[in-house]
Amino acid sequence: MTDESPEGRVSESEDADAAAEAERNGEAEAVGAEATDGEMAGGEAMDDEAAEAGAEDGVSSRVAAYDEELADEVAELESRVARLETELAEKDEEADELQDRLKRTQADFQNYKKRAKKRQDQIRETATEDFVERVVTVRDNLVRALDQDEDADIRPGIESTLEEFDRILATEDVSTIDPEPGTDVDPTRHEVMMRVASDQPEGTVADVYQPGYEMAEKVIREAQITVSTGDEE
Repeated sequence: MTDESPEGRVSESEDADAAAEAERNGEAEAVGAEATDGEMAGGEAMDDEAAEAGAEDGVSSRVAAYDEELADEVAELESRVARLETELAEKDEEADELQDRLKRTQADFQNYKKRAKKRQDQIRETATEDFVERVVTVRDNLVRALDQDEDADIRPGIESTLEEFDRILATEDVSTIDPEPGTDVDPTRHEVMMRVASDQPEGTVADVYQPGYEMAEKVIREAQITVSTGDEE
């Protein structure tokens, strides 16, 4: 039942005003909360953008906000690091190229050694074959000399064969070591067998027991000699 008295109508009016005020306060709080949330979200977005910009600009840009001189030093260091990294990359490429060249050079050298050895073997075989071909000719001459009659004088044939053999040795730069009696003893080319009484001066060659040989000034076999004691028999 509605109170229609003046006091009742005043009370209802006050209640309506209070409800309206409460509703307005609630709407204001909601708007304020939304604004606060928006500001926080905007601040976070700005912080993210600033972080990304700082990362892109480098350490020097971030340091510049606090100390410009230090930022310049940091920027110089960053530039040096960038140059060194570039130089290092170039050196790595150069080292790889040199390594490849070294491997190719080593392979070429090994192939050259194989070819040179093969060539030397071929030359040695050819030289040996040529020498044998000439020596067997001397043997054939000796066989023919022995095939003569027993009463035949084979000395001329033997002498001719010896001359031919000496010519073959000469073509190979081989010479005999056959010192004359009375010459000085050469310990690099002579082998002293014994000392004997001789009319040759003391300490000189008395006689040659067996001649030696040398090839291209290299002694192949020393001449075996006797040395005079200086006393005549």
